[in-house]
Amino acid sequence: MSTTDRLAQLSEAGVSIWLDDLSRERLNTGNLAGLVRDKHVVGVTTNPTIFANALSKGEAYDAQVKELADRGADLDGTVRELTTTDVRNAADLFRDVYNATGGVDGRVSIEVDPRLAKDTAKTVAEAKDLWKTVDRPNVLIKIPATEEGLPAITAVLAEGISVNVTLIFSVERYENVIKAFFAGLEQAKANGHDLKGIHSVASFFVSRVDSEVDKRLNAIGTDEAKALLGEAAIANARLAYAAFEKLLDTDRWRALAADGAHAQRPLWASTGVKDPAYSDTRYVDQLVVADTVNTMPEKTMDAAADHAEITGDQVTGKGAEAQAVFDQLSGVGIDITDVFLTLENEGVEKFEKSWQELLDTVTGQLSQAKG
Repeated sequence: MSTTDRLAQLSEAGVSIWLDDLSRERLNTGNLAGLVRDKHVVGVTTNPTIFANALSKGEAYDAQVKELADRGADLDGTVRELTTTDVRNAADLFRDVYNATGGVDGRVSIEVDPRLAKDTAKTVAEAKDLWKTVDRPNVLIKIPATEEGLPAITAVLAEGISVNVTLIFSVERYENVIKAFFAGLEQAKANGHDLKGIHSVASFFVSRVDSEVDKRLNAIGTDEAKALLGEAAIANARLAYAAFEKLLDTDRWRALAADGAHAQRPLWASTGVKDPAYSDTRYVDQLVVADTVNTMPEKTMDAAADHAEITGDQVTGKGAEAQAVFDQLSGVGIDITDVFLTLENEGVEKFEKSWQELLDTVTGQLSQAKG
């Protein structure tokens, strides 16, 4: 089977393949256009870490930094210009995909400043500003699913802005995300927005769940605990999909759908395998199911193209089996609530650290540009 065949199979199974990366170099060299053409890529996600990596390498941003320095742009303004330029140009590249899929795909995500993750009002203001600055209908504004992020999700959707809800770890939090999504659409309708133009995805972080749970299982050290290594993340994602199906079977959703609303698709994020003992495609081929997105680092995409085993739906109807895994994890002493809280806090901290690295990099570039 060729690489194209495997990724084509994944796409035909209803999984939208998005690249979890963006850089000026990818745009300028035609690399991203090539992935769209050859690898069935129909969207892109970014985050603070991705931008920090992109701006720290090569010279692709030098000319724009020099221009901004000459204009007297400050640090935050420069970062905003650099990142939104990449997102705007990527959105233009994906515009044909966006049009062909009725806005379902062809999406490019950009995240609010992670330092605002615990501030609802500032998150809303930043999301609205990013939407206005990028000024493309196929952008998704990423908002973290923190407690403070939930009302921000509702408020931003209510403005007719499409949202990628990120940093979701637990199904319980996801259910609150769904409620925030419903409320946002209802308010958007009341505000006069056409629901057909609003899209959303809910990004479940996958590999990090196994990393944290496996660490705790190894610390427990019993045979019973070790038998559960590598089971948590996929079970968690399958439970999330069961919750997604449940949301589609409610009168509240049916009323919104009748008004033209699109379902908020689950998105599998953090799909790069961190433990070399595991198959490097496990978070792709074991999470195949319709109406989902899998956003992959290019290394994972290449692995999936080379040797993923795409054998149809691996998720539907497996909710009870997945719940049994979590019952067993609790039985051996894993505090699941603490696992998810730890992962959320670490996720916010990692993105804050990456944002600071981005600021430091651009500070140096501005100083150099000014001579």
